[in-house]
Amino acid sequence: MSTKSTEELKHELKAATNIEDYLKSNRDHLTGRCLPEYLNSLLSCKNLRKADVVRGSLLSRAYVYQIFSGEKSPSRDTLLALAFGLHLTGEETQALLKISKNPELYARDERDAIILFALQKDKSIFEANTLLFEHNFQALGVSSE
Repeated sequence: MSTKSTEELKHELKAATNIEDYLKSNRDHLTGRCLPEYLNSLLSCKNLRKADVVRGSLLSRAYVYQIFSGEKSPSRDTLLALAFGLHLTGEETQALLKISKNPELYARDERDAIILFALQKDKSIFEANTLLFEHNFQALGVSSE
């Protein structure tokens, strides 16, 4: 799923003659969606199964399934672990954080910069955690939630 920039959306909105058509054609790029719906659409777009996300995120199976069903509201770190499990890009991860109403990764924050770097370089959560550990930061996907 390629993410449209805010500028692209602004341009399309300005050129739109009908709000319904704009909303329909940009549904996947707007933040009004609920988190479980967005996560499930990512699963479909990435052609993954929840079991793949569990393996790639280091989160418990039960917890991942509860997040996808909307039973649990994940923390920011849990969402970042899910981003690795879903093989999201940096941009897709930022969109995930926005939809969940969490702060986006901030390149001026050292821990966030390490995570963003790992996402942009398509590293696994194991590789990201190694980088975090080397810089004395808490790992992802190993929380007790």
